[in-house]
Amino acid sequence: MFQELHQSVLLHEAVTALSVDPDGHYLDGTFGRGGHSRAILAQLSDAGRLFVVDCDPEALAFARDLAVEDDRVTVLAGDFETVVNQLTEEAKQFDGVLFDFGVSSPQLDDAHRGFSFQNDGPLDMRMDCESGQSAAEWLNTAPVDEMKKVFWRYGEEKNAGRIARAIAETRLERPLKTTKDLVDVIAQVNKPHPKEKKHPATRVFQAVRIHVNDELGQIERMLPQSLKLLKSGSRLVVISFHSLEDRLVKRFMRDMSKPETVDRRMPVLPDHLRPALLKLVGKPVKAVDVDPNIRARSAIMRTAELL
Repeated sequence: MFQELHQSVLLHEAVTALSVDPDGHYLDGTFGRGGHSRAILAQLSDAGRLFVVDCDPEALAFARDLAVEDDRVTVLAGDFETVVNQLTEEAKQFDGVLFDFGVSSPQLDDAHRGFSFQNDGPLDMRMDCESGQSAAEWLNTAPVDEMKKVFWRYGEEKNAGRIARAIAETRLERPLKTTKDLVDVIAQVNKPHPKEKKHPATRVFQAVRIHVNDELGQIERMLPQSLKLLKSGSRLVVISFHSLEDRLVKRFMRDMSKPETVDRRMPVLPDHLRPALLKLVGKPVKAVDVDPNIRARSAIMRTAELL
């Protein structure tokens, strides 16, 4: 029996932003535990359809349970970049598309997934735990300079170099296998400070997770493709959970809301310039103002409509 296990971030705001047509077809780009999906389904008629996407095996199990209960639901397995490319090749189009980036509470709460620095478990961090390189595999083999760049770029960790060197020294004696192993190494460099609200390992765990799952690369490559899935007048709604994600979304929507320009001093001007493709809808909505889900307080939602 399908059951929602956690409060989806910006639930009411996201579904409202989609401006759901009861007979329309919609894509929920990250099913999670189905909070957004069920809210969309509640507004659809018998003629409406909902396609849901996830690469997490447990999330897919919940999605398939929902599809058994409701024949308006189609489940697509894979990361959102792969599925968006697949749907584009099939020339599918939707009346609205929703992407909810980030890690869900069930993933964080399950120690065996390796996302949390608060619960000891295997050092994995993969969204799809059945494919790709785990966090442990990467941390035990990556060059110091590569780790330093990842910790700084994706976690803005000020002690990136020192932590990378500490990991390299530790793995010479024994490989890192669990989340506690990584936390202990970070603690050698980042001493807890009474005025610091964040756990000393927060930034490194975020950086490793983003790197292992290529989260920012997927977003950057997927967003232009996602426009091909939209019908004219339909909406793209994106929820981001940290500044690096939101920066990509903000820049993309801003650039697509303006016509393409070129330097008029160029000796040969192109015959055709891209017109504005998107219209920005409303102001960004921050979860800190409206959402009861404490873990989602950093989330921000942006909406745009295809012209």
